[in-house]
Amino acid sequence: MTLSGADVRRLLDRYGLAPSRARGQNFVVDPNTVRRIARLAEVGPGDRVVEIGAGLGSLSLALAETGAAVTAIEIDSRLVPALRSVVEPVGVEVVEGDALRLDWEALLGRSGPWVLVANLPYNVATPLVADLLDGVPAIRRMLVMVQREVGERLAAGPGDEAYGGVSVKVAYWATAKVVGRVPPTVFHPVPNVESALVRIERRPEPAVGPDVDPEWLFRLVKAGFGQRRKMLRRSLAALVPPEAFAAAGLRPESRAEELSVGDWGRLAGCTGPG
Repeated sequence: MTLSGADVRRLLDRYGLAPSRARGQNFVVDPNTVRRIARLAEVGPGDRVVEIGAGLGSLSLALAETGAAVTAIEIDSRLVPALRSVVEPVGVEVVEGDALRLDWEALLGRSGPWVLVANLPYNVATPLVADLLDGVPAIRRMLVMVQREVGERLAAGPGDEAYGGVSVKVAYWATAKVVGRVPPTVFHPVPNVESALVRIERRPEPAVGPDVDPEWLFRLVKAGFGQRRKMLRRSLAALVPPEAFAAAGLRPESRAEELSVGDWGRLAGCTGPG
């Protein structure tokens, strides 16, 4: 069983709640959509799933239907009693907390694999995905529903219009692909944007070898995309000597959006911090 639009409205009325615009709350009210997300997440008995931003529990129920063990995280204390009433009877564990500040090691343990499945609001999607890739290796796979433009940035490759610094960050740790679209009509309230489903799978090892300092690599990436209309010889002039481009097999006339994560890695390896 999952929640219909009528179920969501009854829950909101029963607990005296209204969706928070500040938190970007848009609840999925279409059972077919949440079951589709659970299916695309490819989880089932024996899998451990962590859901961020569980809201009123519609997606939590769909994930629990698969037989996976589900831990649902919700930051909004107003929603937690309603969420517990919906999902705890089917065995979902509810954790009240801010996903950007959680002690993930304490929650998930040191070992994986865990699968993250989440409907993420616009304002936290990018930093949260980046932080989890950087610091929570127990999460081996993600399926996130995000605003379409955010999803395109997460999954973009060199030359794509949406390609940017976060695309390189994702590519460093993982492979990413947009695997579906979600229309605004399946949400309450109805947002003004289309959503995308993005599948992110952590690589066994980062895309760039261990001889390259990742902090230095991403300092170059930030500088390059900070002035993305400029040629790299100009945008990186303070960080990269002219001869390093040839050593890395790159044209100094290139722009940031032309470089793959491997290209950035070679450039970082030919320069080094300081």
